[in-house]
Amino acid sequence: MRHDAGGEGPRPAQGYAGDVPPQLALQWWQAGDAVLIDVRTDAEREWVGFVPGAVPLAWKQWPGMAMNPAFDEGLKAAVPAGKKAVLLCRSGVRSIAAAKRATELGIEAWNILEGFEGDPDESGHRGRKGGWRQRGLPWRQN
Repeated sequence: MRHDAGGEGPRPAQGYAGDVPPQLALQWWQAGDAVLIDVRTDAEREWVGFVPGAVPLAWKQWPGMAMNPAFDEGLKAAVPAGKKAVLLCRSGVRSIAAAKRATELGIEAWNILEGFEGDPDESGHRGRKGGWRQRGLPWRQN
């Protein structure tokens, strides 16, 4: 995993288009160049927080973290031809797997570095070291 994605640009990756810092993903999304897909579970979005307007499409489902059998169809329906997908998960691990699958489906897919919650700090707590939420990007909590 790569850390501290602050003001960097996109980076190519193996098996998908590449990795982007959260701020650049937000710019692409707001400009209409990309669709923001939140691949976290429904439970994570409900309890931890979510990005208003992002497409909620779990890569794996809670409980048990089984693969979402509707992922491929949901992704194809969410990302129109000519747009790229920027994929967000908790920490940037599931979104890499989802980006690789999206690429197999013919979609230009980018992983959002740091994820929604960022990397764990010295105490093992997330939400303090990078991530969409900690960087002050748009999000809400129920």
